Amino acid sequence: MKTKIRSYDAAEYLASEEEMAAYLEAALEEGEPSLVVQALGTIAKARGMSQIARETGLGRASLYKALSPDGNPEFATVLKVVRALGIRLHAEATKI
Repeated sequence: MKTKIRSYDAAEYLASEEEMAAYLEAALEEGEPSLVVQALGTIAKARGMSQIARETGLGRASLYKALSPDGNPEFATVLKVVRALGIRLHAEATKI
C-alpha cells in the first residue's frame, strides 16, 4: 500500500480575516523580509490572487512572482497588496 503525500499549503488553512492577520503578524515578528513577502503571497492566494491583482492594478503573474519566496517586491507593491487584503500595518515602539 502506497501512502499519498501532498504538499502543505498554508493558504488552505487561512479561512478568516483574523487568521490572515495573525499569520502576517507572526511573519513580521520574525523580522525576515522574505518571510513577510511569502506570508503576503500565501494570504493573497487564500483570498484569491486574481481578485487581489484586480484591486492592486497589477498583473496576476507579476503578483505571483513578486510574492513568491524568491520575490523582491517594491515597497509600493507591498502596500498595495496589504491595502487590497484589508490589513493594516502598525508601528509600535520597542525598547532597545
